[in-house]
Amino acid sequence: MFDSDKVLDQQRKQNTRRLFLIGGAAFAGYITLSRLSQSHVEASETVHGTAGEVTIVNFSDDGKNLGKEKVAKILKSDNEWLQQLGKNSYSIARKADTEVPYTGVSWREHRKGIFRCICCETALFSSQTKFESGTGWPSFYQPIAKENIVERNDFSMGMSRTEVRCTRCEAHLGHVFDDGPQPTGLRYCMNSASMRFVQS
Repeated sequence: MFDSDKVLDQQRKQNTRRLFLIGGAAFAGYITLSRLSQSHVEASETVHGTAGEVTIVNFSDDGKNLGKEKVAKILKSDNEWLQQLGKNSYSIARKADTEVPYTGVSWREHRKGIFRCICCETALFSSQTKFESGTGWPSFYQPIAKENIVERNDFSMGMSRTEVRCTRCEAHLGHVFDDGPQPTGLRYCMNSASMRFVQS
């Protein structure tokens, strides 16, 4: 190997190390800021969302499909959501924050049941489609009904992702990625704080 090749190889290794350290520091900073923002939650009387009606699929607590129903969207002020949810779930479900991995109440939930929206009780996911993704967040390969969630582009944090929200109340649930298991190949990476597990 020529000396110039050795120098280039060393520079590449240094750059890789530098990027890794910067990335790790950025993520740690994000988590720290996220925790600080949760401890200083301020809410207002501002109401977010779009009024109207949506069609969702209802499910009993034992997972039985009860059919489609047209329902009014749920709109509340920030103060009302904060009073209902508490600081942690409010920051995540209403302000699109992210819980620290491996800390949520349902990432290791293995009982049979369904996961409902913490804000409006809409059924979101079934334990039958939950899998261990190794990410520290509850992960599913499909929603319980496609009608019950909405996906939209998310360009926050300097990257392009697909955000997942509750159809009825527009609560932030998490993101969906294309690295999940079959039969869908998808990974719905959700926040425990945005859902309530109901054992069947």
